[in-house]
Amino acid sequence: MFAIPQVQSTTYPSQHSSMEKPFDITFPEGIAKAILASSNQELPSTLRQLGLQSPRPTLVLIGGAAGLRHYHFAKLHRIFTKVLAPIAESLNAYVIDGGTDSGIMQLMGQARHRIKASFPLIGVAPIGKITFPEFSSSASDATSLETHHTHFILVPEAEPGTGSQWGDESAWIAQIANLLTIPTASIAVVINGGEVTWKDTVQNIQVGRTVIAINGTGRAADALAAALQGEIRDKRAEQIAASGFLQTIDLDNSEGLAKVIKQTLSSKG
Repeated sequence: MFAIPQVQSTTYPSQHSSMEKPFDITFPEGIAKAILASSNQELPSTLRQLGLQSPRPTLVLIGGAAGLRHYHFAKLHRIFTKVLAPIAESLNAYVIDGGTDSGIMQLMGQARHRIKASFPLIGVAPIGKITFPEFSSSASDATSLETHHTHFILVPEAEPGTGSQWGDESAWIAQIANLLTIPTASIAVVINGGEVTWKDTVQNIQVGRTVIAINGTGRAADALAAALQGEIRDKRAEQIAASGFLQTIDLDNSEGLAKVIKQTLSSKG
């Protein structure tokens, strides 16, 4: 039903050569381990170099936080600090997201810091679209990395010669989650989100991962939730809903969300 694009190999400019081995990014809040990935064939080795190889329950975060009203954002903030981060900590899970200092990635980084958690928080982002201390991108829409993440996997352009694009990381996120997770003990949560969110959702559905759309957070998440009720706001949602891997929970139902995530991530397969 869905086709996952293959992650491409590419030749890196000379200034990237020092990133092809693990290196440290020093933030005011701490030090993160990072690496510039090369190809999906070498991804297991890339993860080993970062010390990410022991299978664990894995939570994938998809989406954004654009256009949320203040009271919705406050509820979302509580979900991260009272549900998502504590569950990840209690299960010693991997958490994987887009790694930038915005939206849900920022919320997860801040929640991990606030509860003084120790679970690995892994950001996956296109190398040509991000900035961090001692490295900057010339892209007009470049975004800084979130400073409370513990690991970053920086990925090349999806099509060599076209330049980095937001969404180049989508296939990588799904594949990294597959390599790190205990069989069946992974789940993806969709919150809000725009165009890249649709791509991320398809990638996770394609590999058979349960995806929960948080209804009431807007945009893609609400369109996915509506599709499960037979209301098609976006044709892409219709196909995803038909996959059988999509569920929805309302933003106000934090207890229900916690229950589903705990049950899924505690599964032994």
